[in-house]
Amino acid sequence: MGKANRIDIGVTCAIIERDGLVLAAQRGASMRMPLKWEFPGGKIEPGEGAEASLHRELMEEMGLRVVVKRTLPPSTHRYPAFTVKLHPFVCAIRSGEMTLNEHHAVVWLKPDDLPTLDWVEADLAVLEAYRQCLP
Repeated sequence: MGKANRIDIGVTCAIIERDGLVLAAQRGASMRMPLKWEFPGGKIEPGEGAEASLHRELMEEMGLRVVVKRTLPPSTHRYPAFTVKLHPFVCAIRSGEMTLNEHHAVVWLKPDDLPTLDWVEADLAVLEAYRQCLP
């Protein structure tokens, strides 16, 4: 596929922390890259800022409102048919009862245990960047 045909997608992701643990979400069976693990979030809509997208997506996908604690540098990953530019936010839950509207499952893990999951490729660099910045 030529560069002119490549699709570039801006995506947000939330690294949600709680009591020393981090939330990982398993993609649904009918989603692209089914049953792989990811940090929840989603596509940035045209004219939407990354942080606004994060809040909208978490509300739609999980019924959660979060507080952004800090951002991590964006990360770009090239899949064969498209390129994803991930905008990661380290967050805490502010309110809401978690409901899984799109994901198959979620787990709360210690940061050192996160690499044991079968992650979508684009999230691997974000995961490593997050782990590197921990005290």
